[in-house]
Amino acid sequence: MAFSFTSLFGSKDQSVLGIDVGSSSVKVVEIKKKRGRAVLKTYGELALGPYASTEVGRATNLPPDKIAEAIKDILREAKTTSTACGIALPFSSSLISFITIPPVPEKQLAEVIQLEARKYIPVPMNEVLLDWSLIPREDNYANEEEDDDGKSGAKENKGGKAQQDVLVVAIHNEFIASYQQIMANSGLQPTFYEIEIFSAIRAVVEQGVQAVMILDMGARATKLYIVERGILRTAHIINRGGQDITLAVSKSLSVTVAEAENMKRLYGLSGGPEHKDLANIIMTNLDYIFYESNAALLNYQKKYGKNVAKVILTGGGVLLKGFADIAKVSFQTDIFYANPFGKMETPAFFEQQLREAGPEFAVAIGIALRRLSETQ
Repeated sequence: MAFSFTSLFGSKDQSVLGIDVGSSSVKVVEIKKKRGRAVLKTYGELALGPYASTEVGRATNLPPDKIAEAIKDILREAKTTSTACGIALPFSSSLISFITIPPVPEKQLAEVIQLEARKYIPVPMNEVLLDWSLIPREDNYANEEEDDDGKSGAKENKGGKAQQDVLVVAIHNEFIASYQQIMANSGLQPTFYEIEIFSAIRAVVEQGVQAVMILDMGARATKLYIVERGILRTAHIINRGGQDITLAVSKSLSVTVAEAENMKRLYGLSGGPEHKDLANIIMTNLDYIFYESNAALLNYQKKYGKNVAKVILTGGGVLLKGFADIAKVSFQTDIFYANPFGKMETPAFFEQQLREAGPEFAVAIGIALRRLSETQ
């Protein structure tokens, strides 16, 4: 699937790409800047199953040369014109930890964070790429209550000294090297690699103080991110996704995997009485995902004493018919499908199709928006 709008918006201005290599498909988005606003040039998605000699929709574990082949194919199909890009890395490739460090001078932060991170990273530090970000304390926000002296400050430990929360991300050097090989073989020129979490947040979370949860359901797994004030607070992986539903349907109804995938996409939970068995099989798998998701929500509520204001749905799995209705009942809060294409200028006559495709392209769009911000 690929759509190009180059003829509508022109192709002379500098454009950039966002690349998202998922477990079952690769997504690409090309955008450019016009009058300070992002403009969509083209986008496309290509299933990876056939490159692994398996069905469309199946999760794959392809070698770098096969992934590069798929990327080149979708770039050609989508008629992209740029090689400047950013690349999303899968959540599963990283180790994300939230740590607390004692107060130290700024020049010692990196050293102290590395020492503390060793407690959470099960491999030698010289084998990983480490990145980190300071997390503002609640009482450091301008609109939070002040202390007795009329000043706001960080929370203190038992010794009376302020502590600092830090988000730490580690990625194995070998994984980075494999992606560098993929990009070289694809003819692309990435300026950064980013964990998909942060790409999705950029694409679908609006500014505001309320906490929101992003539920990203892919083929292999479902990822949960709780974000507050634009800052990641918690992140979880549930090892069940759209592929598990397809395989369960195939086994229970004695149909091929391809037929099961087609039934799932065509009817979902809204097939009527004649597809009651299909709906029951799907719900059995969704019940597990929603149970684990609610457990993550409960842990967040207990830790921070706050409720999540809404849930944003992303990933191909959430496009299952009837999914949002079940999610609303399960989470008992507002449910929204991600609309990342809304952050850019697009053809008006294509608005509905882009809105429907939006949840699958959140990560690729988030990557492209960051890459575009680097252009002059």
